[in-house]
Amino acid sequence: MVDTNVILVANGQHPGVSETCVQTCQAWLEALMARGRIVLDEGFEILHEYRHKTDPEAGQGAGDAFVRWALHHVNDPVRCERVALQPEPVWGYQHFPHAERLWDFDRADRKFIAVACTHPAHPPILQAADSKWMDWAPCLAEFGIDVRFLCGGDVRQFHLHKFGR
Repeated sequence: MVDTNVILVANGQHPGVSETCVQTCQAWLEALMARGRIVLDEGFEILHEYRHKTDPEAGQGAGDAFVRWALHHVNDPVRCERVALQPEPVWGYQHFPHAERLWDFDRADRKFIAVACTHPAHPPILQAADSKWMDWAPCLAEFGIDVRFLCGGDVRQFHLHKFGR
């Protein structure tokens, strides 16, 4: 699974990240397009977020290319798996972990966790430089969710600057 932050970094739309981080995100997206597969939700919430924050029709960035690829392959079960999300009024989604430590988890990002929890393989979530995820990753791991930080140095610096720890 690809968090939108990876796509934005690959497009050069995330101020302050290192060139190494941009290149790493671009390489991951290129590898996924060449030989990988992604997991999305049946209701296209993730794809809508991707489209809202990129320009897949005319954009020339690596993130734009990935969104174009995802849109092209959304109905290809070899390249894209989709899972149904069940809405839940309090936590957002039935399969989002109902853990008090995750109560403040960004509501807009809960769909990624819910998709990973719903899918039988619990696919890892690629994350670039959204430092809030660093505090939640240990708790998510307890629920079988692997958050893979592609830009470890960058995300630690952002976290230190934002939260002072």
